[in-house]
Amino acid sequence: MKLEKYRHIAIEGPIGVGKTSLAQRMADHLNGTLLLEKPGENPFLEKFYGDISRYALPTQLFFLFQRTNQLQSFAQMDMFTRVMVSDFLLDKDPLFARLTLSDAEYELYQQIYRHLQPQASPPDLVIYLQASPATLIERVKRRGNAFEKNISQEYLWRLAESYTRFFYQYEDAPVMMINSENLNFVDSQEDFDLLLQQLEQMRSPREYFNRGI
Repeated sequence: MKLEKYRHIAIEGPIGVGKTSLAQRMADHLNGTLLLEKPGENPFLEKFYGDISRYALPTQLFFLFQRTNQLQSFAQMDMFTRVMVSDFLLDKDPLFARLTLSDAEYELYQQIYRHLQPQASPPDLVIYLQASPATLIERVKRRGNAFEKNISQEYLWRLAESYTRFFYQYEDAPVMMINSENLNFVDSQEDFDLLLQQLEQMRSPREYFNRGI
């Protein structure tokens, strides 16, 4: 299927894997609408990375409200003129909650999530980017966002494992799983063209692409 035929392409993966950069490149290529998370607007995020147990709930709820509002705004747009490319999938929101919240906080979060969850259709395609925790740490440090300076390698290990479990069970949309260790979709036109080729050749609802060194 040609990418231009898709209505919504979601790009996902753990912190530092490059999903936002790829979403921007893909939206430019398709002349599409870009929908991005805005972590810099979360007033709790920097404190969260310094003290996860204390700030997990307000951090999580802020992102839930933000993502819900963004998707509700998208649902009111004209869906038939341009493809939308996003760097998040609302369905994965509970992944972070389960990873960081206490049992009581998670129960409260679930009640709020069920109440707020927009009746949005799943994306037509999910691109799930993977990388080792060591690579994630290196990429996070390289981009130098102040609110990410206290992210621990242990947290990224746990997050990467949670993403793996989530997408192992995810069946709401076709998924292309990509090992991004040896790919640079932003600076390499060859790598980006290779990705486009892989996506347009998809024949099953779950495929995996890994290019060795």
